[in-house]
Amino acid sequence: DLLRRRHPGIALASSHVGSLGGLMAIGKGLCHLAGTHLLDPRDGSYNINDIQRHLPDVALDLVHLVEREQGLMVAPGNPLGIHSVADLAREETVRFCNRQGGSGTRVLFDHLLRRAGIPPTRIRGYEREEFTHMAVAVAVASGAADAGLGIRAAARALELDFIPITAERYDLIVPRRVRSLPALSLLLELIAGAEFRRRIEALGGYSAAQSGTTVYTSPPRGE
Repeated sequence: DLLRRRHPGIALASSHVGSLGGLMAIGKGLCHLAGTHLLDPRDGSYNINDIQRHLPDVALDLVHLVEREQGLMVAPGNPLGIHSVADLAREETVRFCNRQGGSGTRVLFDHLLRRAGIPPTRIRGYEREEFTHMAVAVAVASGAADAGLGIRAAARALELDFIPITAERYDLIVPRRVRSLPALSLLLELIAGAEFRRRIEALGGYSAAQSGTTVYTSPPRGE
């Protein structure tokens, strides 16, 4: 809405395809930019290793958008006493709502299960997939699920309880072939601005201190 208000002639169209889907779309030239928050469980880093693996020949910049909290969203008052991923393995009582394969949140959840030594078969509802954080929050708020992994802002929007698990980086992949386009330049300028940062942090669970900063370039400039 900030972009629309400041530059009425520019429209931002987005699709929810997950972080891995965004990388694939960049590689095929289907979009101007893509959001990503892919955890590499081997070293705890975000995004860069997957970019190097899947987009080795694409000249791009990785622009930081936000850092945000991921955690378990549960009903108000946490009636089932869910406090960790291990509590989700109570198959007879806890119904879980998952994110789709290829999403950064799914990658994170699978990593958390492996770290806890819990096979997916012990999670009731592991196969139930939604495509956005808000869709998972709606499932919990409506009583269709008891818990789901998602961001604090989604839990806050629907007045759910939130058990924080980790903080993650959410970045934007911007191919350098399009970065100089006027519309992209204006969008990135807005992301680095004070009003954007203030409004993002007001949502809860976000830090926008480094928003708009280029954190990685691939391949290195000049190559």
